[in-house]
Amino acid sequence: MTDDPRPGGEPPQPRGQKGARPDTPEPAGKEYPVEAPASPSAGDGPDLPAIPETGPDDATPPTTEGGAGRKPADRKPTLPPGAGRGGAKPAGPPVRKPARPPGAPRPAAPPAARVVDPEGDGAALGLPVLSRKDFVSGADVRWCPGCGDYAVLAAVQRALPELAERKEDVVFLSGIGCSSRFPYYMDTYGFHSIHGRAPAVALGLKSTRPELDVWVVTGDGDALSIGAGHTAHMLRRNVDLQVLLFNNQIYGLTKGQYSPTSEVGKVTKSSPYGSLDHPFNPAALALGADGTFVARTLDRDPKHMQTVLKAAHAHRGTSFVEVYQNCNIFNDGAFFDFTERDSKPLRTVFVEDGQPMTYANGDKGIVLDGLRLRSADLGGAVTADDCVVYDSTDKALALLVTSQMFWDPDLPRPFGVLYREDRPTYDALLNEQVAAVTAEKGPGDLAALLASGETWTIE
Repeated sequence: MTDDPRPGGEPPQPRGQKGARPDTPEPAGKEYPVEAPASPSAGDGPDLPAIPETGPDDATPPTTEGGAGRKPADRKPTLPPGAGRGGAKPAGPPVRKPARPPGAPRPAAPPAARVVDPEGDGAALGLPVLSRKDFVSGADVRWCPGCGDYAVLAAVQRALPELAERKEDVVFLSGIGCSSRFPYYMDTYGFHSIHGRAPAVALGLKSTRPELDVWVVTGDGDALSIGAGHTAHMLRRNVDLQVLLFNNQIYGLTKGQYSPTSEVGKVTKSSPYGSLDHPFNPAALALGADGTFVARTLDRDPKHMQTVLKAAHAHRGTSFVEVYQNCNIFNDGAFFDFTERDSKPLRTVFVEDGQPMTYANGDKGIVLDGLRLRSADLGGAVTADDCVVYDSTDKALALLVTSQMFWDPDLPRPFGVLYREDRPTYDALLNEQVAAVTAEKGPGDLAALLASGETWTIE
């Protein structure tokens, strides 16, 4: 017998310790048993202690009639007698003093807070002061415990009080998937649409109501499989809205099938011997569709996520933000190379305009060798001055960084605002066109239009 090559090539090999490389397979046939967490039954948890009541003056030190501070032994008890653990609960619900009378308007904003100039004409507009609580709907959040979606939700709710001019103008739209439950948890207007079609719904809404602040929340399956066409056309048209793509490299809602971003060799319920599909690089896809704002962030870095969200909201056009989000049930640890304390410094580089691309606490940097990017140790012949200085308006650089640093396991993964450009938005152009035609030809008559041209009667 001769040693003929194995039909179909050699079996997939493990990725080793260099971190997630999308195009390097896992061992074929490797199985990952998954056990969903048991749902607690009603009454399983311990009784929570009663919440102490606070009055409007509790923030000030207590005083006696003579003005001197009360001794610790004389302090008013926080809880009424018998209200602690094991004690009898007080009869009837406590009556709390409302923060303000029902129906009363919010207090006026301080001079330096929430004063905006929406038209840029110097006519400042004072708006109510908002907080995170104003954007929390109160609906039960039904993601799995430990899901990375919680971190994204919290980051958005914390950012919106600073970003939103009017709460009633904010709209969240979604398709289908775990991430698409997002609108239920935001105390704003929202629409849970159908699979992959959130970009189309958002285009229609923003085109007809351009004053609204529109956000699209989607996932790697929703946006890059059934919705890939809609996503690409939304990006090329440059509709003025924000897109948050939760990438967990798995179909979580349908219980663990490989997705368009899963690595080659991924063993799932729908690929028991390893996925053969070459995965999408979402940021590169957005650049290829001529997106005007492309960024990447992580669910386990809330400070960086806040920075990216604010930059995305400030951009006029389609802001595409890919969020690396951990699915701890069906794909736990997919991005741990980029989020965990020990590996994060060596596997990530956070790009900033005008700053050299250094990482590993300044010990390493990215240099340009011809048309190839490579990693170099700093401190000897190569210093930070030799590293690539990032410029998010340079599309050639963005394409190089987004592509090479995604596939090469010897290079860190880039995070931050990868690309941005100024370009007219589709919704603004459309409304200008409609206004110009209306001014020239009048408002039009729909009934007359339907009855005009080549019509016929069926008898």
